[in-house]
This record gives sequence, structure tokens and C-alpha cells, in this order.
Amino acid sequence: MSKAFTKEIDDADDDDLDHVLPSGKNYITPVGFAKLKTEYDALFFVERPHVVETVSWAAGNGDRSENGDYLYGKKRMREIDRRMRFLNVRMKAAVVVDARDQPHKDQVFFGCTVTYAAEDDNHRTVCIVGQDEVDASLGNISWISPVAKALVKARVGDVVTLVTPSGLQEIEVMEIIYPE
Repeated sequence: MSKAFTKEIDDADDDDLDHVLPSGKNYITPVGFAKLKTEYDALFFVERPHVVETVSWAAGNGDRSENGDYLYGKKRMREIDRRMRFLNVRMKAAVVVDARDQPHKDQVFFGCTVTYAAEDDNHRTVCIVGQDEVDASLGNISWISPVAKALVKARVGDVVTLVTPSGLQEIEVMEIIYPE
């Protein structure tokens, strides 16, 4: 049978995007949405056309079975297309939330930066953001994380209970900051 009629098997299923939105909603900050859009545009307008050009050139060189440029290019194009589908699903489901519009700035909600003290008296500062913006090194945590869920609707001075694998822990809200 010709290779033209067989499906190449990848590590990930191209059509399975059910795992993309486990929570059903994709809350995201305006900055986070802009990053998704920028990545999508870079793939669509820059990288994919470059790879298509390379694959087209390589296909014209004859035997494709041992043509590294062709084989690598086709693989890279599948990776780009998969990432573009992922980003497209995330952007279509996005609910952009601008924390500057929050009327109750004395409470913890999506988009704010919170400083809290744990039982060991260590102060931690986190920013509650969308799932696509999580970066622990910057203190950005997902709105569906246990810490964010415990902090939501709390005010400065409130003590809330955080459920951790090692048991319950009480944390006190020290400061709430919303972007200007």
C-alpha cells in the first residue's frame, strides 16, 4: 500500500482537544489573551509559511522517503497545526476579564495580586490569573488552584482555610492590589 494512504501516528492525537478546557471556562487577563494571539499570529503568518516553503522545495527534490528536509518539515508542520488548533480553541473559549473594572477592590477576585501569611509566618505574594498565564516563578497562579479558591472573596485581615495534601492550613490575607 502506498504511504499516501496511511495515517502517520504521532505521540498525541491531533483531533483530541477535549483536555484543552477541563474547567469549561477560560478566564484570562487582557495581557494573557494578547500573548495567545501573538503566538498564534507568529505561527500562522511567519513560521508556518516558512515551513510550507521548505517542504515544497524539499518535495521537488525527488525521493521523499529519505529526504530529511521533507520529513522534518512535514513533522514540524503537524506540530505547528496542532499548536494553532490548541490556541484557537483557547481563544474562542476565552472570557477576558480586566481586573481594573472590578468594583469590589477590597476583596480578592480574578486578576488581583494578593499577599498572604501562612501559619509559618512566611509572606507570599501571588497574582490570580488564567490557566494559560500560570508561571510560579513570577507568582502567577491559576484561578482554579487551591490557593486561589481559598482566597477568593476574602478581605484584608481575613483568615481562610487552605486545603493542602498535608492537611488544612490557615492563611491570612495581608494585602490586595488591583492593577491601575
